[in-house]
Amino acid sequence: MLRILLIGALSIGVVGTAYWGYQEHQQKNAILIHAENNYQRAFHDLTYQIDLLHDQIGTTLAMNSRQSLSPALAEVWRLASEAHATVGQLPLSLLPFNKTEEFLSNIGSFSYRAAIRDLDKQPLNAEEYKTLQQLYKKSADIQQELRNVQHLVLENNLRWMDVELALATNNHPNDNTIIDGFKTVEKNVQSYNETDFGPSFTSVEKREKGFKHISGKKITKEEAKQIAKTFLGLKGNEKIEVVHSGEGASDAFYSVTIKNPKTKSETYMDITEKGGYPIWVIENRPVNKQNISLNEATMRGLQFLKQHKFNNFELYESTQYDHVAMLTFVTAKDGVRIYPESIKMKIALDDGNIIGFSARDYLSSKRERTIPKPAISIEQARKKMNPNVTIMEERKAIIMNNMNEEVLCYEFLGTLGDDTYRIFINAQNGIEEKVEKLQNPEPVYGEI
Repeated sequence: MLRILLIGALSIGVVGTAYWGYQEHQQKNAILIHAENNYQRAFHDLTYQIDLLHDQIGTTLAMNSRQSLSPALAEVWRLASEAHATVGQLPLSLLPFNKTEEFLSNIGSFSYRAAIRDLDKQPLNAEEYKTLQQLYKKSADIQQELRNVQHLVLENNLRWMDVELALATNNHPNDNTIIDGFKTVEKNVQSYNETDFGPSFTSVEKREKGFKHISGKKITKEEAKQIAKTFLGLKGNEKIEVVHSGEGASDAFYSVTIKNPKTKSETYMDITEKGGYPIWVIENRPVNKQNISLNEATMRGLQFLKQHKFNNFELYESTQYDHVAMLTFVTAKDGVRIYPESIKMKIALDDGNIIGFSARDYLSSKRERTIPKPAISIEQARKKMNPNVTIMEERKAIIMNNMNEEVLCYEFLGTLGDDTYRIFINAQNGIEEKVEKLQNPEPVYGEI
């Protein structure tokens, strides 16, 4: 009897295990089928989007009027952006495909910048039309290769999961038809240089974002250590390590690591070799219960900037997350805010100390500049505003526009309904350069 019961129990166990294994197998297959379907959809979407992109660029070439050309170029930008996003849905992370992605991104940037400008006053020149013709030709090459891959995928029932597996395991990826096709696309795009987009586009895209405007002598490792001590107000018992950026860095700098044995916290800091300017600081430590207000943290931030000879700064934006103040300061000259020259700061609200600092934008944009005189008055600029916006504050400001150029604007802070906006009107031509919706205070859900 006992033997029969044991055999029955074992039989039930075997059947249960088999059923569990079958269920696991079915679930695994369902996941694989879902992933394969997503990859197939993304690939065929990409092929279709490149078809549309090629046709739209060709249509743009035949246009002449601004009324037709601006929306057509905007459509080229939209299609290029969609194709660029679709590439990211394919399992190509281990396959060099960066040139194709960069090419699609550059098409989008080129068409967007042409679309948003006043084509009546600044129509496309011969160089830009030549660029469009080259884009049309190169997109045709991509289109043809993708169609060829699409034909092989459909004819031979090729699976994208095999591509992912081949790339992940490096299991003869060169023998995979899909991988070979995408490598051919990448190879074709590599022959297309960024300079083919024209000198104006290249100068904007490659605008110097280094620290070429800063002055001062080169400092040593020991001097970098002393600068870190002074800037961070160190007591003297910390362990400090300094490493040079080495060859190949666009701007030479020193990386400083500070370990505090008392608090067991670590602080990381970069300092420029030329002039010894702090680039950024991050201190890793928990922030305890709040003891100071956001307004007091702002005052401490301004005092800190003056103490370290960052002069003529005023608060641009302040927010609070948990027990940390997030502050942005900008320089002001002759009553004009210069937004490219900004410094960001994080201040712990438990003791008021700086736990985060970034002067990268300030150092890359800081230079002697002559502020132009406005061509229109602030009253004229005010008339360019949406009449439904209630203006609360107004001032002059220099901002970077959508063409990545510095422009003098009238800045208006206004409200519309329950929302607050910052609106910039170009002080030379009255164009509405930028509209920013400011964040509303977040509710504290735990207290609702």
